[in-house]
Amino acid sequence: MSYNQAVRRAAPAVVNVYNRSVNASANNQLEIRTLGSGVIMDERGYIITNKHVINDADQIIVALQDGRVFEALLVGSDALTDLAVLKVNATGGLPVIPINPKRMPHIGDVVMAIGNPYNLGQTITQGIVSATGRIGLNPSGRQNFLQTDASINHGNSGGALVNSLGELMGINTLSFDKSNDGETPEGIGFAIPFQLATKIMDKLIRDGRVIRGYIGISGREIAPLHTQGGGIDQIQGIVVNEVAPDGPAARAGIQVNDVIISVNNKPAVSALETMDQVAEIRPGSEIPVEVMREDKKLSLKVTIQEYPATT
Repeated sequence: MSYNQAVRRAAPAVVNVYNRSVNASANNQLEIRTLGSGVIMDERGYIITNKHVINDADQIIVALQDGRVFEALLVGSDALTDLAVLKVNATGGLPVIPINPKRMPHIGDVVMAIGNPYNLGQTITQGIVSATGRIGLNPSGRQNFLQTDASINHGNSGGALVNSLGELMGINTLSFDKSNDGETPEGIGFAIPFQLATKIMDKLIRDGRVIRGYIGISGREIAPLHTQGGGIDQIQGIVVNEVAPDGPAARAGIQVNDVIISVNNKPAVSALETMDQVAEIRPGSEIPVEVMREDKKLSLKVTIQEYPATT
């Protein structure tokens, strides 16, 4: 079975991205520091890539597959998701990646990674979706990845992971170089789901940065607990492992070992989902939080702050 039509639909919208920086030891000439890929998301010239591809760039160059080359403007970047948005001003039409918001990736789906590995030129590798919802693969421990066995190499970062129809499924972001025992794993690559990538892009275009709500705790899910009293047969929630000093939760009186059972009137069943819900709340908002403490149910008010800046 050939996926030529899918590649024809998607590949023109995947660009080569070059990060050029001044080399003081070479008469201040601009030299390529890193290379990667990017995806043209709309006709206005907005391009998604990885933040690590354009870090510390003095100049960002974008090369299309039709031979056109542009200097790109950095619109904004987000360290937590390792995403960045670029903008090019092009005369004439731009190829745009096909996106179907209703098409969700499933384990076993055929996918193709499109990018510019090692600056060899645009390359397509094929695999399947190996897993969805992979968590804890970035410093924040909160990123939600697609896992694929399609080969993702240096230079593929920021490129497109597409399905067999050529529709965007994710933004290629990383692969495992070595495991804990020093072996080099094969067939383990990761992509940021397109739903998250487009949401981050919209925020960067609108605000120049991603404004997230912050509650100031870390915790883990617990299985349903049976209480000794208080008329509650069982509870399910998030046990608080850590409370940030002088953070929103600390100011509201939330303590380590409290079990959070609802946040903003929504059940707190998954730590990841709850923190993502908090991230969507505008800083300065006051929200209700229900906790269990020593078999007593407490209703607290938490004033959400902005998530601390990261680099």
